[in-house]
Amino acid sequence: MAHIGKRTAEISKGVDRKKLYALNEAVGMVKSRAKAKFDETIEVAMNLGVDPRHADQMVRGVVNLPNGTGKNVRVAVFAKDAKAEEARKAGADIVGAEDLVTAVQGGKIDFDRVIATPDMMPLVGRLGKVLGPRGMMPNPKVGTVTMDVTGAVKASKGGAVEFRVEKAGIVHAGIGKASFEAKALEENIRAFADAVIKAKPAGAKGNYVKRVAISSTMGPGVKIELGSVTAPAA
Repeated sequence: MAHIGKRTAEISKGVDRKKLYALNEAVGMVKSRAKAKFDETIEVAMNLGVDPRHADQMVRGVVNLPNGTGKNVRVAVFAKDAKAEEARKAGADIVGAEDLVTAVQGGKIDFDRVIATPDMMPLVGRLGKVLGPRGMMPNPKVGTVTMDVTGAVKASKGGAVEFRVEKAGIVHAGIGKASFEAKALEENIRAFADAVIKAKPAGAKGNYVKRVAISSTMGPGVKIELGSVTAPAA
């Protein structure tokens, strides 16, 4: 444990937890501290001035990151006949209907994202208790209940990231890998922040975005000056 503490102290060196850094400076700091033996994920967290217990303060949506996430997303599609064939051609990893419901009920969940055609939703609805807590339940609001199976599969594979505010008013997501160029990470962070701002609910009062911070899987959190995230790239 002492080794972990020492390592944490080393990578946290030079990070002022109270200071707000410009976006490019923050990205540089996080990238340079991502020294794990694997390609660390870069995460962004936004603290919002909302209480998601109220329906009119719920924040959710989907954003297509311009530079992808760097993660191999395994996509499951609930569809039949021609739509099932279309899903396979589009690159879906798992395609099925009743058989897939049975597999998931039996605990076989080897996918990261779920798409369904509208006619499959009564069937997929049975999996609410399994998929809901994992944030995988298909939803028309984020484009995962659709007849455009090809578009949904390609978006999921290409960098579509769903977001949903948690109880404490925080939205977070992986927006790339430490190996990405700094510019690519900055573009992804701006795109994510822009989507969250555009998803501002009617019931949000006062200051909507309170704080933005980024970190790598094993690294310290670095707070970002809000203006440098929302300003257009120079």
